[in-house]
Amino acid sequence: MRIANLTALEAGKRIKTGEMSVAEAVSSTLDAIETQDSELNAFITVPDREALLARAEKVQKDIEKGVLTSPLAGVPIGIKDNICTRGLLTTCASRMLYNFTPPYTATAVDRLEKAGMIVAGKTNMDEFAMGSTSETSFFGPVKNPWDVNRVPGGSSGGSAAAVAAGEIFASLGSDTGGSIRQPASHCGVTGFKPTYGTVSRHGLVAYASSMDQIGPIAQDVADCAAIMDLIKGKDPLNATSLDLPGTNYLAGLIGEIRGKRIGLPQACLGDNVDADVKREIGKAAETFQRLGAEIEPISFPFLSYMIPAYYALAWAEASSNLARFDGVKYGYRAQGAGTLETLYRNTRGEGFGSEVIKRVLLGTFVLSSGHYDTYYKKAMQVRALIKQQFDDIFEKYDAILCPTTPYTAPLLGESASDPSKSYLSHIFTASVNLAGLPALSLPCGFDDKGMPVGAQLIGTRLADGAVLNLGFAFQSVTDYHKRLPGEGRKEETA
Repeated sequence: MRIANLTALEAGKRIKTGEMSVAEAVSSTLDAIETQDSELNAFITVPDREALLARAEKVQKDIEKGVLTSPLAGVPIGIKDNICTRGLLTTCASRMLYNFTPPYTATAVDRLEKAGMIVAGKTNMDEFAMGSTSETSFFGPVKNPWDVNRVPGGSSGGSAAAVAAGEIFASLGSDTGGSIRQPASHCGVTGFKPTYGTVSRHGLVAYASSMDQIGPIAQDVADCAAIMDLIKGKDPLNATSLDLPGTNYLAGLIGEIRGKRIGLPQACLGDNVDADVKREIGKAAETFQRLGAEIEPISFPFLSYMIPAYYALAWAEASSNLARFDGVKYGYRAQGAGTLETLYRNTRGEGFGSEVIKRVLLGTFVLSSGHYDTYYKKAMQVRALIKQQFDDIFEKYDAILCPTTPYTAPLLGESASDPSKSYLSHIFTASVNLAGLPALSLPCGFDDKGMPVGAQLIGTRLADGAVLNLGFAFQSVTDYHKRLPGEGRKEETA
C-alpha cells in the first residue's frame, strides 16, 4: 500500500503492530520522493538513505522495547526549510542560506524526534516564507500535485504538496498570515495554525516574530491533533511559549458538536470570492447544521482594514529580523567588496530574491522617521481593534466558518502578473495571526476544474482543541480529505 493511502496515525499503528517496519515506512517515503519530486519540487534537501535507515533501525528497537510509545513513533515527517535541523541544511529557500547547516535543532523538531518520528527531508517554500504561491524559492517553484500547471499556495507549499502527493505522511509548516492554511486549501489537505505561543518558535527562522507559528499539515484532523500533542507546550528557549498542562488534542476528538454556535461572516461570501468557493462553503455550513451546530450570519467589520495592517506590521518585522543576514557570520557572502558597507549592500542585493528585497525595503520605510506614526503605529492600533472585535464575536459564538482563500489554486506565473491578487489571497487568514488565534483549514469540496476548496474554522485563543474537534466532526461524515490528486469531484459526498 502506497503512502497516499495511509494517514500518519494509520502508519504508526501498523508499525506498532508489526504489520510494517520503520525501515519499510522510510523506504517507501524515499521511493515516493524519488519517483515524484523531480516534477513537484516539494523537497529541497533529503537526507542520505543509509543514514535514515540507520535511524529507522534504532527507532524500531526502541519501539519494540517499549521505550517509544507515541502513536506516531517510526513515522517519517517532512519539515519546512525555515525550521532548523542540526546537521541538515536549512536554507529558507534562499541563496542567502544556500549552505547553512544549523548547529542546533528547533524545539518542535526535537520533540518529534524524541517521540520517534523521523525527519525525511526539508520541504520547499517561498523564500524566507515571503509569498503566497511557493514560486519565490531560489530552488525553483513547487508544483501542485492536483495540477502541475498550478501553484500549491504558500509559503508552506512544499509541505502541503508533499502530503497531498503521498510523498510523506505529514509535515510541519509555519504560518505568518496563512502560510499553513492557504497551501493546505489549495492542495486538498488539512492544515492547522495553533494559538500563538502554543508551539515554541525556537529554531524557526523569523519572518514576523509576533505572528509566526509552527503547525502541522497532514491528511486529516486526527493526524494534526496527534502532531500537536508532541510539539506543544512551554519551552525555556522561547519566552512566548505557553505552558499547557493536561492538554491532549487527540483524546479531545469526540466528534460531538451539537449546540455549538458557528458564525458565518457574510463579508467572506461577497463578490471578491469565486462562485465555486462560495458554493462549497455553503455546503460545508449545511453539513455542520446536520451535525447539530447552529449556523448564523455575522459581520466581519474589520475585513477591509486587515490586509493593510497585516502587511505594514509583517514587513516592518521582516526588515528588523532579516538585518542579521549580512554576509559576515554565515550564509552567502558577496565577493570583491572593498568596504564593510559594500559587503552588506552586495551580499543582501545578491543573496535575497526580489520579493524579499521589496518587503524589506517597504518594512524599513514603514519604520523610518516621519512614517512610523503614519503606518506602523496606525497598523498596531488597527491590530488592537481586530483583537477586540474577535473577542466580541467569541462572546456569542464558538467558532467562525469562512473560506480559507477566496479562490482555488491559480496558474503558475499568474501571481507575477497581478501581485495585488496574491497579497489579497490572505484576506481571510491574516487576521487570525494578528489576533494570535487558532485556525484550521480542511478540504470541503472542489471547484468545477476539480481543484480543492478549503474551509477555515477559527476559534478563540487557546480553543485549539475545540476547533480541531469541529473539523474532526466534519471529516467524520465527509471524504474530501481522503481524495487523491486526480479524483476531484468524483463521487462527491457531503
